[in-house]
Amino acid sequence: MAGKKKNAKSKADSKKLNEQLEEETVKETNEESTSTEDTSSEEVENQVSEENASEETGENAGSAKKTKEQEKIEELEDRVKRQLAEFENFRKRTDKEKEQMFETGAKSVLEKILPVVDNFERGLSNIKPEDEADPHVEGMRMIYKQLMGELEKLEVKPIEALGCEFNPDFHNAIMQSPSDEYESGFISQELQKGYMYRDTVLRHSMVAVVP
Repeated sequence: MAGKKKNAKSKADSKKLNEQLEEETVKETNEESTSTEDTSSEEVENQVSEENASEETGENAGSAKKTKEQEKIEELEDRVKRQLAEFENFRKRTDKEKEQMFETGAKSVLEKILPVVDNFERGLSNIKPEDEADPHVEGMRMIYKQLMGELEKLEVKPIEALGCEFNPDFHNAIMQSPSDEYESGFISQELQKGYMYRDTVLRHSMVAVVP
């Protein structure tokens, strides 16, 4: 009888031990599962953080690249603007030099034509009244008129002198001449006609001034 009780107690202890082992096993399994879930969650979070960091790095790299390209474009645009400005200055300077060369050349030619005009005027002023109808005289007058017309087209005009107040910018006084007609400091005689070429004195008038 005592042996049966002992066996029954042994079986009860064994069953209880098995139940404790099962509970511990389930508990360990649950803890491992929880640990695995936590680890997976951390890995996912780390992966997301890495992807975000990668995207930010890519955006920063793209922004830096764009900034460098923009700086390069601005540098090229500035260089082009400078070259255009230099070319425009060169063109203006060249045009001005050409104009000055033309003015100098034209002035030199016109100065050589003026003595021819002087000779025409001297010749026409010495024609006698009885020779006015002579065909040669008429021919000289026509040539002189044509010559003066061409000079006027070139903007060559005589300087006013007789009866005007003496002005050293336009007149060259070579003598003094008393006059009852003009006041002191005024021109009483024009000995050689002066000319203007545009706004420049081509030749000063040679005059006599009332003292």
